Amino acid sequence: MKKPLIGVIPLHDIGRKSLWMLPGYFDGIRDAGGLPVMLPMTLPEEDLRDLCGRFDGFLLTGGQDVDPGLYHAQAERVCGEISPERDRMEKAVFDLAYEEDVPMLGICRGLQFMNVLMGGTLYQDLPSQYRGTPIVGHKMTPPYDRIVHTVEIVYGTPLFTLLNVGELGVNSYHHQAVRDLAPNLTPMAFAMDGIVEAAYCENRKFLWAVQWHPELNYRTEPTSTLIFREFIKHC
Repeated sequence: MKKPLIGVIPLHDIGRKSLWMLPGYFDGIRDAGGLPVMLPMTLPEEDLRDLCGRFDGFLLTGGQDVDPGLYHAQAERVCGEISPERDRMEKAVFDLAYEEDVPMLGICRGLQFMNVLMGGTLYQDLPSQYRGTPIVGHKMTPPYDRIVHTVEIVYGTPLFTLLNVGELGVNSYHHQAVRDLAPNLTPMAFAMDGIVEAAYCENRKFLWAVQWHPELNYRTEPTSTLIFREFIKHC
C-alpha cells in the first residue's frame, strides 16, 4: 500500500539564515507509516499550491512565537522572536490544506498557530500574563522525553476515544499558549491550571493539535505513538 506523503513545516534559524528539522518529527511520522518531507520556506503562491496538492497531510511543528499581529494585537516586551517568513508560508499551507480538507496535526506552536488562524488569541508569555491554580511548569529543562505535568483529557473527544484515559502525563516546552480558543476548535485536553493543551476541529477530516511534544517522547510514551498513528491513518 502506498505510504502517505506528509509535508512538514520547517524550523527557521533566523541568525544562520537556514532551515532545519528535529529528527523526532520525521521519525515519528516514518515509524507511524508516513513519508515525511520538509517544505521550502519561500515559493510563489502558484508553485506552493501545486506542491501542497501532492501531499496527503501536513505537520505543523514547534518554533518561534506567533506574530501577535495575526490576532490583531501588539507585540509586547515579553513576546519572543518571531519569523515573518515562516508565518507567511505556514499560513498559506494551512489555508490550502483547510480549503481541501487535508489532514493536519499541530504540535506546540502548531496548536497556537492553528488557533490564531481560525480566530483565536494567545498569551504572549504565560509566566507574566497568566496566574493559573495550581501552578504548572510549562517550560521544562532537558531531558525532554520525561513527564513534567498532567493534562485532563475531555471525555467523549476523539483524543479520549483514541487514548482511553482521563488523565495523561506530558512533557512541555512553551511560554505562549491559547488564550481565547477559536470558535471552530473544540478543546480535547486541559492542564491542571486551565490552559488548553489539545484541540480539534469537528467539521474537518482530521485537524488536531497538542501543546506537548510527542516528537520528543514517542519512543518511550505509547500515547505519543498513537497520536502519530492516528494522524497517518487519516492521511
